[in-house]
This record gives sequence, C-alpha cells and structure tokens, in this order.
Amino acid sequence: MSNADELLVDIAAMVESEQTNQMPLTVVAHGAVITGRLAPEAMWRQRVAEVLRDSERLPPFASLFLGTSRGAGPQRAEPPSYLHFHVARILQGTVGIPETGGMYRIAIKDVSAWTMGDLSYSDQ
Repeated sequence: MSNADELLVDIAAMVESEQTNQMPLTVVAHGAVITGRLAPEAMWRQRVAEVLRDSERLPPFASLFLGTSRGAGPQRAEPPSYLHFHVARILQGTVGIPETGGMYRIAIKDVSAWTMGDLSYSDQ
C-alpha cells in the first residue's frame, strides 16, 4: 500500500494505548502471510531484548532495543507506522515458520491485505 490503511493504524494505536498484546491479526506484506498477535512497541522491544540478552552471541545488541522508543506509550504524539507482532509465524503452505512463533516488525504502509484473527495452519 502506498498509503497506510487508516483502520489498521487505528488498531495499532489502540494496542499501544491499551498496552495489550491480545489482538490477533494476519497481514500480507510483500507477498508474505504473517499471523500472530500485536503487541505495544515497548513490550515488543523488551521481549526482543530479553531474547538477545539470553543468546550466546548476541547480548551486545539487546541494548539497542532497550533504548527509548520514539513516541511509544499511551502519550504517543503521532500515529504508529509499524505493527509489532509476537508469537507470530510466516505461513508457507502447511507450515508456520518458526513453529514456536517469532517477533516481527512490519511497516503498516507495506501491508497489502489484513484480517482480524490469528490464522492457524496444520500439517494434515
């Protein structure tokens, strides 16, 4: 999308203002189908930092995610421009990658289609 979908921006803003990570969403971005739950940016950054800090070779990168996020939180000065997914999977055929879910950040302007809900996949 050349312009961000206003309804999707409103959903992302509500996730930020309510500080909830329970909104299931599936999007198509650059041909990839990504499904999972939206999280507030600050919560997403914290979780990514924890994963990096606990890894064997990537702890130095954790501090990049713990820095103050521009405009994050309930007093956000401008509308969100990114979706922050956690427990998310890229759907490819009958497989979700990664199986356990990952952490994805997607520019709202890159979303070409979306639907409410976390699509499941099966290996049947």
